Amino acid sequence: MASATSPSVRVRFCPSPTGNPHVGLVRTALFNWAFARHTGGTMVFRIEDTDAARDSEESYDQLLDSMRWLGLDWDEGPGIGGPHAPYRQSERMDIYADVAKKLQDAGHAYDCYCSAPELDERRAAARAAGRPSGYDGHCRDLGAGQVEAYKAEGRPSIVRFRMPDEPITFTDLVRGELTFTPENVPDFGIVRANGAPLYTLVNPVDDALMEITHVLRGEDLLSSTPRQVALYKALIELGLASYVPVFGHLPYVMGEGNKKLSKRDPEASLNLYRERGFLPEGLLNYLSLLGWSFSADEDVFTVAQLIEKFDIADVNANPARFDLKKAEAINADHIRMLDVKAFAEACAPWLRAPFASWAPEAFDQAAWEAIAPHAQTRLQVLSDITANVDFLFLDEPVHDEASWAKAMKGEPAALLTTARAKLEAADWSSAEALKEAVLAAGEAHGLKLGKAQAPVRVAVTGRTVGLPLFESLEILGKEKTLVRIDAALAKLAA
Repeated sequence: MASATSPSVRVRFCPSPTGNPHVGLVRTALFNWAFARHTGGTMVFRIEDTDAARDSEESYDQLLDSMRWLGLDWDEGPGIGGPHAPYRQSERMDIYADVAKKLQDAGHAYDCYCSAPELDERRAAARAAGRPSGYDGHCRDLGAGQVEAYKAEGRPSIVRFRMPDEPITFTDLVRGELTFTPENVPDFGIVRANGAPLYTLVNPVDDALMEITHVLRGEDLLSSTPRQVALYKALIELGLASYVPVFGHLPYVMGEGNKKLSKRDPEASLNLYRERGFLPEGLLNYLSLLGWSFSADEDVFTVAQLIEKFDIADVNANPARFDLKKAEAINADHIRMLDVKAFAEACAPWLRAPFASWAPEAFDQAAWEAIAPHAQTRLQVLSDITANVDFLFLDEPVHDEASWAKAMKGEPAALLTTARAKLEAADWSSAEALKEAVLAAGEAHGLKLGKAQAPVRVAVTGRTVGLPLFESLEILGKEKTLVRIDAALAKLAA
């Protein structure tokens, strides 16, 4: 087997272009990429698109776009090429047909004529007798006469791989030594009756021909590994492979109710995190913690630190639970780690377009640059920026009715009238002076600052929660602030 410490590590990420990419898939890509970069190895990006009914060019384009957005670059694959091209399985059909024929000619595979009803009947009988219900080897050693009889009937046949009659043992990088006995790993199909190759053939054949040294993939594929080990050994015998790769099966990612996170679960969609404004670095940081840890007391780190520290041997075999709140918290830390200019640029998709659609020419770049340092300390995801700063760019704030009802209790008109007077007389070059003005208004009505500023905040920004109030007022300016307080007073009087 290939060595886990070899300087010539070659790993692969080989998704199928079906639907939107999901976070479990990204976690697999990340671990392969981080291992390749940590060891100075090669990352091969391969597309498994042999299922014409489910694969689509749209999904293919999304896969490439997602990998580029995440910064998970590859050394061989689509758009780059490489010594083992092509890297789309749909373009490698002649290769699979040739290998399947060589396996049959060498006696490693055979034609199976069993019909689906016959298989179902024999499996049911095996279960009733308490025996394993996998394929029973009925066509393993058919005589020439029986083969001719089946052909005369017009029976279709698939190609099955002949498993060895001995246990299959391999050492998993995550789970240690594993052994599968022959009765639990029966002969399996590698080519359909219509000649189309199956995953069970194309995946290990590509790994062998592309000289993959380490196969890092999800735990759900563990049961297929003994089959592939046997197939690798047959390919070595045929001179088509040099070694059996090292395997590492990554733990399940669990969602709500301790169920495996499905691609149908809303929180599984990578597009969700892009649309909400997760930073690639923040999302990768969190996903790397699903089965691996940086250190006992540190959860936030850079991609460069991840590469430096990552070792597949440190991956935990236990299922990892996806925690959206922790993902958001880690992303928030990465937002804080940006310099202000980078943060301001990253927010652009959630600023210019929305305000241009609501109020043409409303976006004020100078105001945005002034408020950005205050906004950066409050966001968990970049899309939060719209609701936090919209009051700066709109003619009128978007009043949240729940916030209005919460803040405008007691005698809000009296408080706002006093606050308006204090603010009109205040020094508008200092946020601290504006704070003192509102504090004084509160004291005049027997209110502490927290109670006094709530009606002012809602009158000016529309919400009870937001960016630092007095810095916001300073940036908004005296004229707009007083106009909004007047509008709030009119609304209270109506």
